[in-house]
Amino acid sequence: MASFTEVTDPADPVLADYRHLRDVQLRQSIEAEHGLFLAEGEKVVRRAVEAGYEPRSFLMAPRWLDGLADVLEQTDAPCYVAPEALTEEVTGFHVHRGALASLHRRPLPSVAEVLAGARTVAVLEDVTDHTNVGAVLRSAAALGIDAVLLAPRCADPLYRRAVKVAMGAVFKVPWTRLPDWYDALPQLHDAGFTTVALTLADDAVELEAAVAGLDRVALVLGSEGHGLSARWQEAADVRAVVPMRAGVDSLNVAAAAAVACYVTVRRSG
Repeated sequence: MASFTEVTDPADPVLADYRHLRDVQLRQSIEAEHGLFLAEGEKVVRRAVEAGYEPRSFLMAPRWLDGLADVLEQTDAPCYVAPEALTEEVTGFHVHRGALASLHRRPLPSVAEVLAGARTVAVLEDVTDHTNVGAVLRSAAALGIDAVLLAPRCADPLYRRAVKVAMGAVFKVPWTRLPDWYDALPQLHDAGFTTVALTLADDAVELEAAVAGLDRVALVLGSEGHGLSARWQEAADVRAVVPMRAGVDSLNVAAAAAVACYVTVRRSG
């Protein structure tokens, strides 16, 4: 069972994992150095632990202890109990539902492991906004995508904001990073997937027609600003577009991903 310690000093060293959460560069530095990530909110903390991630510690307001009592009973990680005002002073923001957990990261699986048995996958290139990455993972999990692959420069799915937006979906859908950006799509083709790039290219066809009759599909989406790189557009087997009314030429990548995932998972054939 977790050990409980009341904390009254925001400078207490035991709270180091939770300090300065608004500073993205600092958080990324700390997380890379110590191999940790943070989960925020009762549901997300529970889903992280249930997915097998080992807790380092918990930081909770007293009134939220009962909601996670069963989770705390199953671990020997320390639980630091502090007033919500103190927690906000430490973290720099209002903590959703008064619960945070610091958890150990795990080694990422290989691309081959993630693709094993998968029929429909989403592939992200240079999606650098944590909110968008979290939203894409949430849509992927909800709509039946089997796995998600991220190019090297994509935002971290285990960054606190991404985990929160995904509502823990990052723990449900298999994902990993692609080690080779340049030849990633040809390698997916060789693995038996038809790569379908979402793009406004002149030769793009409507997505529903593009995926009809295909067996294994890798749905490819690009960055928030410029979309897919020329390399990935050219390397894709098929270029496709979500049809829209005149005067609107694009969707936010998270919205486009949701529509594309829905259409692709339900393709005919």
